[in-house]
Amino acid sequence: MSTATYTPRLQTKYQKEVVPALMKKFGYSTVMQVPKLTKICLNRGVNGAVSDKKLIDIALDELTMISGQKAVSTKSKKDISNFKLRKSMPIGARVTLRGVKMYEFLDRLIAASLPRVRDFKGVSEKSFDGRGNYTLGITEQIIFPEIDIDKVTKITGMDITFVTTGQTNEEAYELLKEMGMPFKNSKKD
Repeated sequence: MSTATYTPRLQTKYQKEVVPALMKKFGYSTVMQVPKLTKICLNRGVNGAVSDKKLIDIALDELTMISGQKAVSTKSKKDISNFKLRKSMPIGARVTLRGVKMYEFLDRLIAASLPRVRDFKGVSEKSFDGRGNYTLGITEQIIFPEIDIDKVTKITGMDITFVTTGQTNEEAYELLKEMGMPFKNSKKD
């Protein structure tokens, strides 16, 4: 397979530009201390999946198209009678991206998808969890060019979580900013 010779654009950018910039900013003594992106998780709850099983299939197909990797359904953990929910019923879809597919997805997200958000002024820098991970909420799946707007029956959103090896919010923020994530108040130095 030829993926061994192919390196995504953002992965090259990370190695050539981001690592030296972060080493200089935080004063790391070795390259191994520099935070890196380990995985990107896309998660989507499906409203009405209890009554209509086809909605899960649609969500799985859309996430598979967006990510380029097969999505799996998430199952409920317990019975909730008010929602007519039984244990192990499919209620959502998720996919975890690593390696080449992760960098490719991040590149497409930053370059093509986020600019298609209505009234886009940047993503919030308040969605860090304190341990170096960042979660971005998308309200409409139609911002992704892979989705055919004519075939969409229902507009739904999803959560995209960026898992980094950064120990603090500041490290993860600088890593994602250097990778090209358009934060609202990011000041160009």
